Amino acid sequence: MQYFVALKIGEKRVKDAQELLSKFLNENSNPAMPALALKDNKSNVWEPVGEENYFAVVESHQGFLVAICDKTGIAKSIANWFTEEKKNEIVNVLKTKAGLEQYFGDISLPV
Repeated sequence: MQYFVALKIGEKRVKDAQELLSKFLNENSNPAMPALALKDNKSNVWEPVGEENYFAVVESHQGFLVAICDKTGIAKSIANWFTEEKKNEIVNVLKTKAGLEQYFGDISLPV
C-alpha cells in the first residue's frame, strides 16, 4: 500500500478511536489524544493501524494510561495519567457501555 493511502486510512481510524475514548472520559479528566496511525514494521510496506478496537491499561510511577488499540496492541488513542480509582471507572465504562475487550499484550505507544 502506498504511504499516503495507508496514512489517510490510519488517521481516520485514529480519529474514530480518539472520539470513542473521549466519549467515555469525564469532562474534567485528561483528554484523549491521537496516537499511532501506521503499523510499525521494519520494511517499506506501509499498513494502517487496525480497524478493530480494544482497550489497554499501562501502569507507571505517574499513574495509569488508558489506550484504545488494535488487535496487535498498536495504540490509536491514549489518555493519561489517572489514579487507580479513576482508571477502574474508565475501564468499567469501556467494558460495559462501549463493549470493548481488554488487550493484555505489549502496547506500542508513541514515543
